[in-house]
Parts: sequence; C-alpha cells; structure tokens
Amino acid sequence: MTEQNHLLEEMLQEDEKLTDKQRQILIAATEMFAEKGFAATSTNEIAKKAGVAEGTIFRHYKTKKDLLLSVVSPLMVKMIGPIIIKDLNKVLDKDFDHYEEFLWAMIKNRQEFLEKNLKVIQIFLQEIPFHEELRQQFIEHVGKKVLNRYIQIIEHYQIKGQIAKMPPTTVIRLTASTLLGFFATKYVFNVKWNEEAEIEQTIKFLMKGLAP
Repeated sequence: MTEQNHLLEEMLQEDEKLTDKQRQILIAATEMFAEKGFAATSTNEIAKKAGVAEGTIFRHYKTKKDLLLSVVSPLMVKMIGPIIIKDLNKVLDKDFDHYEEFLWAMIKNRQEFLEKNLKVIQIFLQEIPFHEELRQQFIEHVGKKVLNRYIQIIEHYQIKGQIAKMPPTTVIRLTASTLLGFFATKYVFNVKWNEEAEIEQTIKFLMKGLAP
C-alpha cells in the first residue's frame, strides 16, 4: 500500500468483516483502476496483482462494477465525504479580501488532499462521469453540503464588485470545471509543468472571465 492511499488503508483496517483476501483484492483493484481506468482493467489482472484466483473475486463480488463500488462507495460515505467537508472548511471559514486569494487557497488545499489520497481520487476523477451511482453519492455526501456555502461566498465577492453579477451557480460551475481541468491534467494525465505558473495562469483565466 503506498502513502497515497491513506483513506483506503484506514477503511480496510477498520472493517473487521473483510477477509485478508478481500483486502488484497480491494487494494489491487484500487491500484489497477487508478492506473488503467475501470474499463481497461480486467478481473484477471486484478486477481494476478492481488495474488488470488480470478474465481475468488467473483465469490466476493458479482461483477467488476460491484468491485468498483465496493472500493468507492464506503470511502465516499464513511471517509471522503466527511474529510472533504472538514478540509474544505479550512478555506471556506476564512475571509479573504479578494476572490483571487480564495481561489489560490482553494487550489492549494485541494492539491494537498489529492496528493495524500491520489489513487482513490484518480478513480473518482476517471469514473464519476460514467457511473450514475458514483455521481449521486458525490452529490449526496459532498455537493449538497458545500453548495450553499459556495453560493454565500460568491455573493460576498459579487457585493464587493469583484465578480460579475451572474447567477452564483454559474460562477461555481465555471470555477469548478476550470479547477477540475487543472487537477485532471496534473493527476490523471501526469503532465509536468511549472506549478506556480500554472496556478497563476488558471486564476488569471478565471478572473478575466468572471470580471464585472
């Protein structure tokens, strides 16, 4: 288990119902899904990496998708959701003078979280667009809980005249899609770049588009 799987390691250790073989399978599946993606990973490859027979996987998980959900769903409900909320509050609870400062703090905050739990988060980034169950879990355990806070923050900066008078949800969509692109490029496609320069350019791009 690498140091980039803190959440998964903690969850597996806490779940006493799991057998050692199930833990091996879940760890192997996480590594393979993160490396190759769900669609390109076969259960045979997972079995070889876990050191078990392929039939052992199907004794515990009916389909490959069941295996994916067994990795992701408990993490979302028990750990990722609450930890994302707690971690985000470190930024959301601060009063930054400018929206640019808020964005910079948000990027750094999310980047630190991603780098501690990279393998699991890679699966989320890769698979949420293709699996309705994962989308709904993310909305339920993260999206709904932070949306109102974000709206209040956007309205705050709009009142200060720093952001255009457009619906706050539009500002959130534009900001979130841009930041998701930044993180996907870095962590999914492993593009190497000048980190500080890319963050600065990303923020400039957003602020120009959101300018009043």
